[in-house]
Amino acid sequence: MNNNPSNKTRRMALLISGVLDALLGSFFLLVGFHLLPIDITQYGFKDWHVIILGGIFFVMGIGVVAYNLSRLEE
Repeated sequence: MNNNPSNKTRRMALLISGVLDALLGSFFLLVGFHLLPIDITQYGFKDWHVIILGGIFFVMGIGVVAYNLSRLEE
């Protein structure tokens, strides 16, 4: 069992980062699918750009969170 404070801090930072990435990705997906009243095309982006970016952020964020939560015994 590793009780190193720097290891716990690193894991907490990765967990928070993963959650924020997943939230940001879900926000981009909602904007891309027009479920939020934000017109992203006025900023020069296409809808499919936002959908792809949101999907990548969401999947990677969930992956980081799942990896960190699966290693609780360390």
